Amino acid sequence: MPGDRHGDQRHGDQRHGDRLHGDQRESATAEVVAYLREQENKDLLRFITCGSVDDGKSTLIGRLLLDAKQIFEDQLAALDRDSARWGTTGGALDLALLTDGLQAEREQGITIDVAYRFFATDRRKFIVADTPGHEQYTRNMATGASTADLAVLLVDARKGVLTQTRRHSYIVSLLGIRHVVLAVNKMDLVGYDQARFAAIAADYQAFAERLGIARVTCIPISALAGENVSGPGAAMAWWDGPALLPFLETVEVAAARSEAPFRLPVQWVNRPNQDFRGFSGTLVAGRVRPGDAVAVLPSARTSTVARIVTMDGDLDEAVAGQAVTLTLADEIDVSRGDILAAAAARPEVADQFAAHIVWMNDHALMPGRGYLLQFGTRLVGGQVTEIKHKVNVNTLEHTAAKRLELNEVGFCNLALDQAVPFDAYAACRETGSFILIDRVTNATLGCGTVSFALRRAQNIHWQPVAVDKAARAAAKGQRPCVLWFTGLSGAGKSTVANLVEQRLHRQGFHTYMLDGDNVRHGLNKDLGFTEEDRVENIRRVAETAKLFVDAGLIVLVSFISPFREERRMARALVEQGEFLEVFVDAPLEVCERRDPKGLYAKARAGAIANFTGISSPYEPPEAPELTLAAGNHDPETLAAQVVDALKARGIV
Repeated sequence: MPGDRHGDQRHGDQRHGDRLHGDQRESATAEVVAYLREQENKDLLRFITCGSVDDGKSTLIGRLLLDAKQIFEDQLAALDRDSARWGTTGGALDLALLTDGLQAEREQGITIDVAYRFFATDRRKFIVADTPGHEQYTRNMATGASTADLAVLLVDARKGVLTQTRRHSYIVSLLGIRHVVLAVNKMDLVGYDQARFAAIAADYQAFAERLGIARVTCIPISALAGENVSGPGAAMAWWDGPALLPFLETVEVAAARSEAPFRLPVQWVNRPNQDFRGFSGTLVAGRVRPGDAVAVLPSARTSTVARIVTMDGDLDEAVAGQAVTLTLADEIDVSRGDILAAAAARPEVADQFAAHIVWMNDHALMPGRGYLLQFGTRLVGGQVTEIKHKVNVNTLEHTAAKRLELNEVGFCNLALDQAVPFDAYAACRETGSFILIDRVTNATLGCGTVSFALRRAQNIHWQPVAVDKAARAAAKGQRPCVLWFTGLSGAGKSTVANLVEQRLHRQGFHTYMLDGDNVRHGLNKDLGFTEEDRVENIRRVAETAKLFVDAGLIVLVSFISPFREERRMARALVEQGEFLEVFVDAPLEVCERRDPKGLYAKARAGAIANFTGISSPYEPPEAPELTLAAGNHDPETLAAQVVDALKARGIV
């Protein structure tokens, strides 16, 4: 029937259309897969833009994104609206707004936080970090530079090389970036003057040579006008060098990380069941194959690699940059924070080393103060034992320093509470860098790059002794501990501590008292009352108290010790239960009324600087073992309370 023939034809057309659409879908899928494979195989360059305020860093990144066709139509429409509201270009597109996304950044026309953007060209993939130029945000710039392979340092052609230009250059060199592009921007505002460009380039190259930056490429540009950014600029016919983007597409900056000795910081012990135990992490240097001999640091135990496991199956080889799980031929102890390394080329293991530190906190770095240090996946306690010098970023001169303030750079000796494996930063960024962390707030305070292990760390070892703390304490028939009396001057710390020691002595206990004034006649006679000296004062006394505890004594320490961090450090030196913080709590007005040494009157008159409670803060204990209401009771009553507390804890 004719109707049936028409029906067959319709079904045939539908089947033909289905095949056609299926072919189109397969073709589209193949194109997407081919594109993804092409992108995967492209080389990746990480770089930062840095320099002084208003040198055009954000505008340059916006220009690169625009010229690389990485901005969608809706983004352009939003940029047009934002430019009318926030822009500084007289109604034209303000390309800086593509990266300056914070409201405060747009209101002030500055960059505050680090903004990361990805873009790609036919030849390369890029991740660019737009870093702030203001001095107070130098810490953010250092964060952006820590993962970069190249730095594009912008200079305003009208202003030339400024202080912040030098500061950023020093940080760039400190963080191991050895290729710098000096982009002399805003050439349109100096009439594209060749002589002006040449003078700035010569000035900067002389400074970079002193920093040891091996490769400096100077390029004149106008980011706003697009001159010499993605292609040659018609306004600078005198320039015969490359434009900025073509240079970034071809420059070879990647270090041969895969040719360095093998390093894998262990991030996670992978044990999904009793039949599998692997060690997961990202190779930060070198390459590894099954059968390779490896060492586990810091324990120095050795084994061989059995398998290289990934989600896509086992590998015959893994190289730097790959995240893998390694299994070992032997059952040895490996934990998070350890480093698996080539057995024949191991990192150093030490608890003392020298390093450059960039300080990023408003409160100054103090030698002797306790901090946490994060080395890759390992977290340890430590302190700066000495600031060898700080660096003047303008002149590169080394000057003496007792502290590091915000954005200052110093060369320091550090001591940790345990040995850690590390390389010199120049040899391996990932295993040669660390951050300093506040023990209480967990805030990042600074970052550091390791230079070398201190020889003393390798040549000094613990000498084993037969008579230990337990033996000494048993001979005396007592439990050693530290009674740490803290409070304002005039609160009665020494008076109460002295009475407690008399009571314990009468009962036959072996004690020793460390008093703040007495110690300053000998051990600490070289220290004053600045914050740095007070930190060192407590550090020395805490170490002395630790020795007396090791001798089996009950140690009474009577110090103002105004800072919680130093009291926390003293507590950490002895074992759990051996430190009792006694807060002798007397109101300031009571202490001033007593004023047995006339110190408050002198402080009020300005004759004594840095006096606790008047011109220097006192941080009361947050959770002391014992609080004495010194304003309400006489010293004998308070001393009895202390002895009763010792009895309750089984110490006496």
